[in-house]
This record gives sequence, C-alpha cells and structure tokens, in this order.
Amino acid sequence: MKHIAIIMGGYSSEYEISLKSGNVVYNNLDQSKYKGYRVHIFTEKWVYVDDNDNEFPIDKNDFSVTVNGSKITFDAVFNAIHGTPGEDGLMQAYFELLNLPQTSCNYYQAALTFNKRDLLSVLKPYGIKSATSYYLNQGDEINEEEILEKVGLPCFVKPNKSGSSFGISKVKTKDELAIAIVNAYKEDNEIIIESFLDGTEVSVGVINYKGKVTVLPITEIVSENDFFDYEAKYLGKSQEITPARISEEIANKVRVVAKKSYEILKMTGFSRSEFILVNGEPFMLEMNTIPGLTTESLIPQQAREAGISLEELFTNAIELALKK
Repeated sequence: MKHIAIIMGGYSSEYEISLKSGNVVYNNLDQSKYKGYRVHIFTEKWVYVDDNDNEFPIDKNDFSVTVNGSKITFDAVFNAIHGTPGEDGLMQAYFELLNLPQTSCNYYQAALTFNKRDLLSVLKPYGIKSATSYYLNQGDEINEEEILEKVGLPCFVKPNKSGSSFGISKVKTKDELAIAIVNAYKEDNEIIIESFLDGTEVSVGVINYKGKVTVLPITEIVSENDFFDYEAKYLGKSQEITPARISEEIANKVRVVAKKSYEILKMTGFSRSEFILVNGEPFMLEMNTIPGLTTESLIPQQAREAGISLEELFTNAIELALKK
C-alpha cells in the first residue's frame, strides 16, 4: 500500500478551488493501492488533516508527519495546488530536492507555463499563434495611447501570473483601461494586455496516459458573461460543451497544436490549454499545469468523455510519478 500525500490549498486567491480539487482526488483514489493523506499547504502552516479534521504539522525537512508517535513518510505527492506555490514551480523544486515523486510537471515547466508572457514567447518560434500583446511591470509608465494603438479595443487586461480568471478585465473603452490595470496589479506585479480575439473559445487537456501523450476531447466554452471569468468557471455562468461543436478539420488543428505545445515544453503530468479559434485557426491564451479537478472542472469532463474514470485518471498520474 503506497502512502500518497495530496497537497491542496496554496497561497493565492485560488486556494478554495484547490481544496475542492484535492478532496475530489482524495475521495476517488483507488483504496486497494493507495492510502491518501490530505495535506493543507498555507503560508502560516503545512498540516496533515485527518478525517476528523485533526491537524498534524508537516516536518519540512523531509515532508513527513508524526501521528500519535509514529512517523509517516510518503511514496509520492499528488499536487492539487492551483497557483503559487504548487503551480509555479516552488513545490516541484522542493520535492525534487527531497527526491520525492510528484504528479505535476517539473519545476522549470511549471514556472514557465505559469508566466503567460514567457510561455507564449517560447512557443511563438514554433508557429503557435497568440493574441497581439503589450506588457507592463509594476512601476512602468502607462502610455494609454501606445497600448491601445498596439492592441486595439476591446482588449483584455490580465495579471501575468494568476489563475481562475482573478484580476482579468475586458476593456471596451479607453476610460476603462486605467481601472483594469489597477485591478490586475492586485493579483500580480506584471500585466499582459491582449487584443480581443473574436472567435470560439475551446479548452483541451493533454496528459501522458499509460506512457503515451494523449489529447483529451475538446471542450467548447460558451460564457453567459463577457468572457470565461470566475463566475462562468465556477458559478455555472457558462455552458461547457464536450466534445466541442467544431468541424473535425478544426478539431484536428487544435489537437495538433495542443500536443505539439506539450511536447515542445517536455511536459509531464496534466496540462490544459485554452485557445480561441479565429477563422479556423487556434490562438493560444494559456496553459494550466494544475488544472481544476473538481467534479465540474474541464479535465474530469473531458476524461469522462474519453471513457477514463476519475479513479483511472488519478491512478495513472500517481503511477507515472512513481516511475519517474
């Protein structure tokens, strides 16, 4: 019986969603193979939480926990932290130093994909298309004329490193730009301002399944709101249609680009990439390496459509980590 620590929580606005994802993993582990431990990672404490909500501190020297006098060490870590420190490379680097297998990609891939600006810059020479963008670091002079001349209206203002659509605004008039920038700076000290891509939004998971890079069925996202924001993602203000209502020809283009991106970056574990289809061509918005695993999240929906149960999905992730 392997002991698996499921890390959840984190230091960002996404911690509540991460706790949900982590609990879904915990409740769907194959109990004939694994004993799961819920480990909450917060700035103020790292603790193992048992089924009665008792908390036991994690020893950061070796990521072990002592329960009623006996020390427990883990065979592998299932990473379910969205945002920092689980999705940006910090936990990955820590576990690599401890030589402890974990289910997500390596620290370099995590740091790179978490930074939208750097991710899109690395993929661009390989022909992966993205929106026209303008970058700001906190403290930079804000030249509204220059920004709008480059990206046009409407445009999107996003924190460069955050998830779950926190801090994102769709800007329709010049007057809204300054407010949107302030809003984005609340989440991050770097901002990406992108031209509006008018087209169908799709999301696609790519995983290594049983040793083979596998593209999951594509989901089409139809948001009731102006874009796929927090409400649309988590509060039911969107329709997510899997498989997407797109032609086989366009679907194939998306699959090729999603798989190519995964392989160029030497990804392992889960990834979920978002694209806007403009005149049949996929433009990448971002790639998530710790995608939501709640029952309403996209990867579980796509896996279901592919005939993969949550238990199989999680077993596969753990087994691949153990083989690493």
